[in-house]
Amino acid sequence: MKNKKKGGSAPKGPKAAKKSKTYSLNEDSFFSTESKKRRKIDRDEIESDSDDDYGVVGSDGEGGGEEAEEAEAIEETADEKRKRIAQEYLEKVRGLARREKEDEEDESDEEGEKEGERDSLVAKILQQQQLEDSGRVRRAIASRVQKPESTDEFRISVKHRQSVTAVALSEDDFKGFSASKDGTILHWDVDSGKSERYLWPRDEVLKSHGVKDPQGRATKHSKHVLALAVSSDGRYLASGGLDRHIHLWDTRTREHIQAFPGHRGPVSCLTFRQGASELFSGSYDRTVKIWNVEDRAYIDTLFGHQGEVLSIDCLRKERVLSVGHDRSMQLFKVPEASRLVFRAPASSLECCCFISNDDFLSGSDDGSVELWSMLRKKPVCIVKNAHPFWAARKNVEQKDGDRIPNGHIENGDHTSQSYDCSSTYSWISSVTVCRGSDLAASGAGNGSVRLWAVESESKAMKPLHDLPLVGFVNSLAFAKSGGFLVAGVGKEPRLGRWGHISSARNGIAIHPLKLSSDDTDNF
Repeated sequence: MKNKKKGGSAPKGPKAAKKSKTYSLNEDSFFSTESKKRRKIDRDEIESDSDDDYGVVGSDGEGGGEEAEEAEAIEETADEKRKRIAQEYLEKVRGLARREKEDEEDESDEEGEKEGERDSLVAKILQQQQLEDSGRVRRAIASRVQKPESTDEFRISVKHRQSVTAVALSEDDFKGFSASKDGTILHWDVDSGKSERYLWPRDEVLKSHGVKDPQGRATKHSKHVLALAVSSDGRYLASGGLDRHIHLWDTRTREHIQAFPGHRGPVSCLTFRQGASELFSGSYDRTVKIWNVEDRAYIDTLFGHQGEVLSIDCLRKERVLSVGHDRSMQLFKVPEASRLVFRAPASSLECCCFISNDDFLSGSDDGSVELWSMLRKKPVCIVKNAHPFWAARKNVEQKDGDRIPNGHIENGDHTSQSYDCSSTYSWISSVTVCRGSDLAASGAGNGSVRLWAVESESKAMKPLHDLPLVGFVNSLAFAKSGGFLVAGVGKEPRLGRWGHISSARNGIAIHPLKLSSDDTDNF
């Protein structure tokens, strides 16, 4: 009995041979360092090689190698993709460091010393970018902006048939995107102004990409575009408008690739989260929705506004800043599923943008520009009559007298001695901030774009320069370096037709900004 329990003699036969077979750790798939996808590709390559040995008709060794390379490119793992993107970004930073070193004309005899200096410069650039992205360091650009000369002015580089409603710049500031009320979306070069048009596909193609049938009294889809946003990697362009859809475009081929339905009102604003594939959309249905463009998927809906959402912005954190017609600005903290509500004193907010993770900027329909801090529910600084109407009153005309949809007749000082100030043309229609800096800009319909210096310590805003530009400035965008400012201008406001400036030109205007050299670039 003891021998039976212990197993006694060794078993015999073929089954016994299988049981007695030993395995090494290298043969065990659990300890393999290769992914399942890699092992699958290797097995496919072995099978194709065996087919060639047996003389399969139509097989070709060279063609099989190409197919294996294509499969290997398709089966790229997530870790390999991250590594490739990091290497490409590092090479880009090294190129910037190399150009900076060449500009300094600091020649050295030893090659090793050059490499060491270049690597230290690369590390300094990466550290500086990380501090700026986190909001802990802000570039002092406003004090370096020189006063524009008489020859410095906005130049119309790209023309549109109707009023421009949105502009966006790529991450490298070489390419720009713009949209207008007639549904035209253009992709243009900043230096040359050469533009290429995005073509809307047929209705059958749109439906195959996810477009739903028109709702309400509409009989066909409207191409009227109100918002644009470009992803950080430059691959995707998102557009939204009156048809209640978010349309996704491939910037390399300028083709329509996907449509996101879900909003019950016009899509009024869009923004990408920096460095991510998350897209945020605001709508007249009072909601903000979150999408993932890589997965082509809907993620979540953010509620809180009691009026139409007009403008949104986002930095690297999962925080969304939005303003609506309910006279509130709200900061949604997505991971915490919470929000902060900021109330405007006595006006409706029209636009907003982040200065840093803790400071925001907004513009109102009473002509005021407000500076906010996350620590206070009210503005820390209000600049009233930021865009007085007197500068352009000779070049504009008002529809329906002096009355506008919200019932206000005029803003500012209501005494007879005050200058002529019409709220339609003094509405702050757009605000923007040069990323990671203290330089801001605001636009209206009064005939000029105003530059501002945002003082972080005193929490104040100081006007710098006025840049003449006739028309409604419906959208603004700074170059990341602060070297130029892009404005989308039109004869009519972005969200309506209650004003008209006949002398304005519909298009994209670019104004160069001259910066004085300064070593103390941060504070």
